[in-house]
Amino acid sequence: MFCSWHGIPLQAYSGNARLWVGNQIHTLLYSLAESKQLLQQTQQALVTHQVTAYLAQHRPCPTCATPRRIKQQTTAPFRTLFGRVAVANPRWYQCACQPHATATKTVRPLAQLLPERVSPELRYLETKWASLMAYGLATRLIHEVLPIDATHNATTVRNHLLHDAQRLEQQLGDDRVMVWDTCQAERDRLPMPDGPLSVGLDGAILRARRGSCGAQTANLFEVIAGKSILAFRRDAPEGMPPTSKCFALVQRYDRKPRRRLFDLLRSQGMQANQQVTFFTDGGDTVRRLPDDLYPQAEHVLDWFHLTMRLTVLQQCARGLPVRPDYPPWDGPSLADSIERIKHHLWHGNTASALEAVDTLAEWLDGWDDDEDGAITIQPGSAAAATMGRYVHDLSTYIDHNSGSIINYGERYRQGERISTSFVESTVKYVVSKRMVKKQQMQWTPKGAHLLLQVRTQVLNGDWEATVRGWYAGFRSEPLIPPALPFSG
Repeated sequence: MFCSWHGIPLQAYSGNARLWVGNQIHTLLYSLAESKQLLQQTQQALVTHQVTAYLAQHRPCPTCATPRRIKQQTTAPFRTLFGRVAVANPRWYQCACQPHATATKTVRPLAQLLPERVSPELRYLETKWASLMAYGLATRLIHEVLPIDATHNATTVRNHLLHDAQRLEQQLGDDRVMVWDTCQAERDRLPMPDGPLSVGLDGAILRARRGSCGAQTANLFEVIAGKSILAFRRDAPEGMPPTSKCFALVQRYDRKPRRRLFDLLRSQGMQANQQVTFFTDGGDTVRRLPDDLYPQAEHVLDWFHLTMRLTVLQQCARGLPVRPDYPPWDGPSLADSIERIKHHLWHGNTASALEAVDTLAEWLDGWDDDEDGAITIQPGSAAAATMGRYVHDLSTYIDHNSGSIINYGERYRQGERISTSFVESTVKYVVSKRMVKKQQMQWTPKGAHLLLQVRTQVLNGDWEATVRGWYAGFRSEPLIPPALPFSG
């Protein structure tokens, strides 16, 4: 039986052919092993024909059309989705009509046709699957469904992913302190932007490979992950849900964090006159990242992380010993004082909140010895000293983030976000699920950062378009529906 594919006569695979017996429908279909063998044979015939046609077309000298003499006739391996193909890789002498045209006397024409010895389709699947699961598991999956040669292993998959991630890094523009170079008058002339952008930033901790972070540092390093949510697009149909994209980076390794975040927001249509709100937990690393990035940005301290510190104080207050020699007092209790701090913070009154925190610190140190009975605990005790440290940390936390503490009550009543709960799930999905929870690996900052660049592209549904920009003709008409963008 013969068939024709692109003008190439191919003999259909007929080995182990079986007839349909009774109701055993599985005997009518190809098995996975038979399908692999058929695809491998077809791929070998197709690639061999294409390479032969290319070499015959380029054998004549481009200047005088004289066939170039052969110096060496060898073969080279070419990895494809359907196996490893040995293709002709001759070496030709340069034509005598152009002796000074090149620095070498010979040329390998296959280097122009196949600059990489791996097909784009295989690289795409390798990097996509390896970003979603462990390198070894991705390799086993490839071997399970495709006729890949036995020498293809997890190290090969990892190297291909890191190489493509480095290619992404080289495409990133220069980092600048101020990425907008427009004045207010130019921003006023811009068209009406899409809905507001909410950007949440949070951190995650990874185990470092021994010696990868230096001898002076701990065996851990931080990954910053974030999620950007666009409320609506003005040209989208009514009722469309908000769109979101995620990103991640290792700030210790990354040299262009602001540019990376800026490009992500620009991919969602951000303009210089658009409303953008950054939500952080107040940590130094995530708080500095959006600084000077956007002129109209609003910075909001996450309410959940703020109240967590107050919850710790409330728990400490329950375990404080009471002074046995002091008469009872009907004034505000320690718990009421903490609630007063929380009330001031809920309404964005940082000055009153800091004043109440300082008063609470005086009580714990036993400095307020007035006859009003304000001191109802045993000063100098271990429990009071522990709570005193927590109170001091709270005062420092509020003071450093005073510019990001807003009127949470008013914002909450208007139905707007006041916490980074939407980015907590992003950290788990983007970082923890691949690199921490089930993958108890040790990472280098460079390896973790490069893997996260490919992983976020895959989760955002942008990886196929990125690879298409590298290889002309790659999936110009996708055979399967595009992956849904990240919504975790």
